[in-house]
Amino acid sequence: MFATVVQAAPDDDKTTAMAARRAALLRGRASWYGREHQGKPTSSGERFDRNKFTCAHKTLPFGTKLRVTNPETSASVVVRVSDRGPFRHQRILDLSEVAARPLGIVTQGAVSVLAEIVPEDTPLGITQAPADLALLLDNPASVTEASLHTDIVAGGTEADDIARLPEPTATYVVQAGTFGDVRNAQAMIDRIQALDPKLLATTVATSTPEGKTLSRVVVGRFATPAEAKALCARLTKVGVTGLVRQGENL
Repeated sequence: MFATVVQAAPDDDKTTAMAARRAALLRGRASWYGREHQGKPTSSGERFDRNKFTCAHKTLPFGTKLRVTNPETSASVVVRVSDRGPFRHQRILDLSEVAARPLGIVTQGAVSVLAEIVPEDTPLGITQAPADLALLLDNPASVTEASLHTDIVAGGTEADDIARLPEPTATYVVQAGTFGDVRNAQAMIDRIQALDPKLLATTVATSTPEGKTLSRVVVGRFATPAEAKALCARLTKVGVTGLVRQGENL
């Protein structure tokens, strides 16, 4: 008995390839940040530089590269994810000033963009728009969950984006210690924030098991356990032993 091999027709191959491309697309509003954040630490730990082609996204892994295009002008740039955000107006990206300027975002405040995940070896900076931009824009899907944990929103106004785009679940935290004396908890907070008060947002979670009040020092809030573990490693270097936990389980 001989097995029958059915080869995909060329048109089928093109359809499959386009479906794969669309699975790596984001559409929505993009804004920018610049001078007021210059030199401040980002969520990845590196210092923000408005003159580097970087961006903030809520959940994409740090280091992910995106080709971001303004469909109205066909202007495109390639940027690298180095920060978390934006958390305002449900926009999908915050671009550094140098990346936002060619797209018209600096003058307009925010514009609708198409962002495509590109290979790691893609050079950063101003680039050509996708040759098949019109086909990429012709995407009938409204909301899709991509494999890289990002939300894909097809078209619509900013108000549509607000209604459609769900908030990411950022539940992972680092527990840096549990103390029966709140003064000791505060001392730990002061120690951690001395490292980086902007990056290391620190709070105290209290509980009363068996009638005894305990104060847990909680640092940060992350979308993935890997990001929380990276903070643990950083704290360990200064003698603070942290434990990754999910926020709702504190």
